[in-house]
Amino acid sequence: MQLDHIRGEIERMRIQVHRQRGEIRQLQRAGISTVSAEALLERMLNKIDELCTERDRLKREQGSPMKGESWVDVHGDRAAQMVRRKSGSSALD
Repeated sequence: MQLDHIRGEIERMRIQVHRQRGEIRQLQRAGISTVSAEALLERMLNKIDELCTERDRLKREQGSPMKGESWVDVHGDRAAQMVRRKSGSSALD
């Protein structure tokens, strides 16, 4: 499924961004210019934004599997009671 592929790519890119930021910090500590590393980081962040936009578009096209169903319909009344007890809310009553 294309949506799963895009989600995986977003996750992989976020890991790469984390590593890139670490490398930038190392360069800064060493007194080395970070201009090119920061430019790469910016391109990586832009790519993640594009992937997130594509992911959101695909999610909209698929539609929500829960349309027309309430939380209680899906998870059952027992789960709703547990939520009410934890939160002290009676909104689901």
